[in-house]
Amino acid sequence: MDKGNRTEYTLNYFSPAFVIIAASLWAVDGIVLRPSLYSLPVPLVVLSESSIVAIILTPFFIKKFSSLKHLKKKDWLAFFGVALLGGAIGTMAITKALFYVNFVNLSVVILLQKLQPVFAISLATIFLKEKLPKKFFLWAGLAITGAYFMTFGFSTPNFSTGDKTTIAALFALLAALSFSSSTVLSKRALRNVDYEMGTYLRFLFASIIMLLIATTTGDISSIGDVTSKQIIIFLIIAFTTGGAAIFLYYYGLKRISASVASICELAFPLTAVVLEYFVHGNILSPIQWIGAAVLLISILKVSGINVFTLDYRD
Repeated sequence: MDKGNRTEYTLNYFSPAFVIIAASLWAVDGIVLRPSLYSLPVPLVVLSESSIVAIILTPFFIKKFSSLKHLKKKDWLAFFGVALLGGAIGTMAITKALFYVNFVNLSVVILLQKLQPVFAISLATIFLKEKLPKKFFLWAGLAITGAYFMTFGFSTPNFSTGDKTTIAALFALLAALSFSSSTVLSKRALRNVDYEMGTYLRFLFASIIMLLIATTTGDISSIGDVTSKQIIIFLIIAFTTGGAAIFLYYYGLKRISASVASICELAFPLTAVVLEYFVHGNILSPIQWIGAAVLLISILKVSGINVFTLDYRD
């Protein structure tokens, strides 16, 4: 193996770690940062974070502008789909779900997010023609099972908090469908562009879509209600759990399959449960620790399966 091939292999081998870090940052967003934005309309929240990231990444756009000539019509449509489903619908849905349960009863939201890999793997198999070895499904199934026991132990999800929980569940399900579709479309969108330009286009299109939505709903008029503390939170999100997380996510996704990425994203509930302990003092039971261990081992096993460079057709 020559030096160039060895370097590429090393990048591919560690690429799942970037997706895992990104998913962990999203958990920090939901448990630590986003609760401070509860008083604002959801469309305004998503518009603000998307626009700030797009502005920050403008220098990357200028530097990489010439790479746009490599994009075809299907690439542009894929990026629009990513922005619509992941940047707009998915982000609004998960934010709304968290707002409905007031960031306290997260069980339903986290449970339905565990369905995301199921949707993503199915879509990747259909549209990206990803061919997965049998052992992938073994470890993927164990990962989802481990994630369930890590979150709930031997208990069942708490659905006894009233109508808001039902509405939150519907929004969480919509978010899972949207994000899984976005994962598959992102893999397609990055085919002819690097992760830097891909990150910018995702947030640029999301900003345009959210501007139209916030203007139509009238929520943009609430921009004057944003406090100085919330502006700081938006900036923190932009540099960490928002723009930076997607930057890392696309770097990893560029080199691995959408199916592997969807399993690595289960780092989100893993990190969320750990943060619940440190932030809200919710102590894990022995069965939850076992579930966490199974989830972690399964993610590592899936990350090592040789499905990094899968061929797919338009």
